[in-house]
Amino acid sequence: MRHSLTPRIRRCDMSDYNYDAFSSRDYDFDISTGPMPGEKAPDFPVSTSSGEERHLLDFDGDFLVLETGSITCPLFQSRRRMMGALEAEFPGISNAVLYVREAHPGAAIPSHDSFEDKRACANRLREEDGEARLVLVDGIEGAAHNAYGGMPNAVFIINRNGCVLFRSDWNNPSATRQALATLIAGGSVRARSYFRPAVPTTVLRTLGRAGKGAWPDFLRGLPVLIWCNLIKRNIRLAFNRPPALTRDTTC
Repeated sequence: MRHSLTPRIRRCDMSDYNYDAFSSRDYDFDISTGPMPGEKAPDFPVSTSSGEERHLLDFDGDFLVLETGSITCPLFQSRRRMMGALEAEFPGISNAVLYVREAHPGAAIPSHDSFEDKRACANRLREEDGEARLVLVDGIEGAAHNAYGGMPNAVFIINRNGCVLFRSDWNNPSATRQALATLIAGGSVRARSYFRPAVPTTVLRTLGRAGKGAWPDFLRGLPVLIWCNLIKRNIRLAFNRPPALTRDTTC
């Protein structure tokens, strides 16, 4: 599934999935892949951060709010507080984080060499950062992550029929919350979620924690990130009209 009206996915092959250094060239910000609103959400075997085997779409709530992230992603770290609040506000939904490759690896938190490395970082997200949501981990080559578009901080709202009702390649928690509230109230939603930059203090803290190399790599890619996401992507979204979907959508 390739879609040119909404942004992005990596264009490196599987052997490059866990890159050692961030580069904007590892992503194509003009192409989206993975399930779009109204399409079936793919299911995958995954593990929890504690090692329990399960499937990605095993959830009990009326909806699954699935966010991708890693401890070296400033955007994900900027969104965590607001995303965690959704659980208290909407107790009938399920929330999960799909732990993916390190967005900005450095000397202190390098790219994953093994599944054990990846799960250890997912455990750090829970134990050191206090992430209360369910943290899921796919394989070392990121099969589930790639199937959902491969972006560092995407978000999906999936209903009990396994259909994607809302997606954003870059999570905007305010838009995610509004879509969720509308769906719960029985309304219809159109997936339009504008890119918002990470909180500067969170960027400083996250990249500093990643260690040597993370900052220079981030700064080299920053002009491309600003142009492709904050400017070009948001303009494109303003003229895009996604389908209107309701909580009972089938696919």
